Amino acid sequence: MEKLHSLKHKELSPEELRWKCDPDKFDFNSTKDIAPIEGIVGQKRALDAIKLGVDLRSPGYNIYIAGLSGTGKATTVKKMLEAISSTCPSLYDYAYVNNFKDSDYPLLLTFKVGKAKEFKQDYAAAIKMLRKRIPQTLDNETFFHRKQRIIDLYNEKEQALLKVFEEKLTADNFSLGQVKVGEIARPEIFPMIESKPVPIHQLDEYIQSGKLTKETAQETLKKYNLFQQELQTIFKKALKLNDEFQQKLIDVERDSVTNVIKGVIENLKEKYNEEKISTYLNDVETNIFDNLQVFKGVKPETTQSPDGFVIDYFKEYEVNIILDNSETVSCPVIVETSPNYTNIFGTVETINDGRGGWYSDFTRIKAGSLLRANGGYLVLNVNDLFEEGGVWKKLKRVLIYRKLEIQSLPNIYQLSASILKPEPIDIDTKVILIGSQQIYSYMSEYEYDFKKIFKVKADFDYEVQRSDRILAEYAGVIKKIIKEENLHELDKSAISYMIELAARYAGHKNKLTTKFSWLADIARESNYHASQEGVNIVSASHVKKAYEGVKERHGMLESKVSAMIENNMILLDIQGKRIGQVNGLAVYNADFYSFGRPTRITASVSLGNGSIINVEREAGMAGKSYNKGMLIISGYFRETFGQDLPLSFNANLVFEQSYGMVDGDSASCAEIFALLSTLAGLPLKQSIAVTGSLNQKGDVQPIGDVNEKIEGFYDVCIQRGLTKHQGVIIPIQNVQELMLREDVIESVRKDEFHIYSISRIEEGMEILTGLKAGKKIQKEYESGTIFALVAKKIRELHTKSKANKSSISQTRTKKKK
Repeated sequence: MEKLHSLKHKELSPEELRWKCDPDKFDFNSTKDIAPIEGIVGQKRALDAIKLGVDLRSPGYNIYIAGLSGTGKATTVKKMLEAISSTCPSLYDYAYVNNFKDSDYPLLLTFKVGKAKEFKQDYAAAIKMLRKRIPQTLDNETFFHRKQRIIDLYNEKEQALLKVFEEKLTADNFSLGQVKVGEIARPEIFPMIESKPVPIHQLDEYIQSGKLTKETAQETLKKYNLFQQELQTIFKKALKLNDEFQQKLIDVERDSVTNVIKGVIENLKEKYNEEKISTYLNDVETNIFDNLQVFKGVKPETTQSPDGFVIDYFKEYEVNIILDNSETVSCPVIVETSPNYTNIFGTVETINDGRGGWYSDFTRIKAGSLLRANGGYLVLNVNDLFEEGGVWKKLKRVLIYRKLEIQSLPNIYQLSASILKPEPIDIDTKVILIGSQQIYSYMSEYEYDFKKIFKVKADFDYEVQRSDRILAEYAGVIKKIIKEENLHELDKSAISYMIELAARYAGHKNKLTTKFSWLADIARESNYHASQEGVNIVSASHVKKAYEGVKERHGMLESKVSAMIENNMILLDIQGKRIGQVNGLAVYNADFYSFGRPTRITASVSLGNGSIINVEREAGMAGKSYNKGMLIISGYFRETFGQDLPLSFNANLVFEQSYGMVDGDSASCAEIFALLSTLAGLPLKQSIAVTGSLNQKGDVQPIGDVNEKIEGFYDVCIQRGLTKHQGVIIPIQNVQELMLREDVIESVRKDEFHIYSISRIEEGMEILTGLKAGKKIQKEYESGTIFALVAKKIRELHTKSKANKSSISQTRTKKKK
């Protein structure tokens, strides 16, 4: 047997396993001595993007704020917008009024700030004055005499018409009378027989009685028909005369009240001299002249039908102010927490008319938050936005055309929606959407107009680079939470430990998480534990207790997995050596935090054509990243051992006792170690667990959740007993991410647990076997090394494969003969 070379690798020191936040860095004893910070910590890129979007009023420069939920954006974006907004466009008041030409199309009136309310009051006062003055004007003696003269003249003309006709009737022995038809009396012509008026249908009776001859009756009937025609002509003339009379009365009324109406309306037009308002007031003036009967009081102010539906004849003179900015002193910033259709865009309310129908008018138009934010900013959560039907489609249309048409959302309980079509409103609202990176990417790819209307993306980072300034700002943020929620003050040891937890949450020594909602929860629970102990200052011990309490509450899955390992339901070896077997490290995602546990990975080899079979992939239990890692392993073997002869073996790699989906490439190093062990015939230390990915050149690459993986294997070792030989191999790039628990660091300090960092596959094999990996000199690896044994095994397999092929070929030749 060839002589093997052994060696030892350097371990990570305790100081490399965690960054400690020195409390003496802070120039205060507790948060009582510092002021709270109102802004957002360490988000310069995002804040610069938001400022650009705020200051640029051009179309399409709405803002999408992307970042993890809970980084404090939703609670501070309003203050941030108010703080960084340097300019604000002119604000206006908006009101809808009746369209007297077509009431289905209400008119929009736009006013300078505060003028809408003033106009409404002045307009109402004007209508009230006209309701009082018009009846007074039409009730004085001058108007009465003018009206009476017209009536007398009409009566004279009407009497003249009838007098001439009656004289004709008398001359031909006829008279003019009336007959009652139902409840109505109408004029009728009667022939005079024996000095008495006789209805025309009774002539036959007079013929039978001999009082009238047949010839005389026929002559009478003939004259009757002629007089009937003339009566119809006179009736038409009377109707025409009556129309002229009514028109003259109307003209007299209009002439009498013209000065009153025009004077009142002109006063309004002088005060509100905008073109559109003046046009509307002209329509009002015309409508009042056309409806003098209402102002005279001939029609009641309101009429109630038998079914209870109330008609208000003066409602059409009302003003519906849908937005009054008179009390708005700065750019409006509205955070819409319930972004349904009505809340955002407004609606046209409908009421039941009591007869099974639905009724609406311009006074039922209501504004939404999009209009209330006009000239300012509307903040929406994108997740809430897409939960409401029709909202995104409507919002997109408004932002593209910059016009808002207020319509009612169709109601399934109504036969039809409102037919009102209010005049559109010009919109200059900046919309700020708060959402995730995933939604932004999806919308950018599949929503054609999305990037046209959301040209500014503000990326809120989920972590911030650690510095002395950032540490001080962190303390200020924690102080803000304390002040807002009236919590106990934290001493600087508690602040230091919370910042260490922030680094742990970020997964990096030099970075801190910006998910302040998580830190706020820790602060609240630390306050609870301090209160339970009866102290007024929160210390590091209370923070630790809070953090451990959170893990304990959410740790059921972790405890279940640990119990299965303890009861040997999950098979693991953490002592001794085995060929083709290694402990990989997997991460389980619980509902609140992740935790790591070791998992057995095995490899087997047989004669073949160089295929490396991934059992998880064949079983349909592998993700894309995991499958890619397996293909990289194949590439590594071809690069390292397949240059001089073909790889004449097949290999099986398995995650033992894996019953769910496996993904990620962090087990690539462990899998290649197991395969090299099998080929070299060298046992691997089961006391050392492995994590890391690799490339085809044998370089070890970083992985995620390194702290959870190390602590997971450490916990199993504690569970079964430390032997002082156990440890973990990690990629060298992950050293900067180490924020391990104190108990792990203490075991490393006592030389009871070991952590190695590697940059090449060769280093890992040397740690797991205690032997040199070996370098290639010309075409051969150094004698007595791991790779020399692997190459030797591959040659042996190739020789056997050739012999088998030759034997099979000879057998086939014999069969042919």
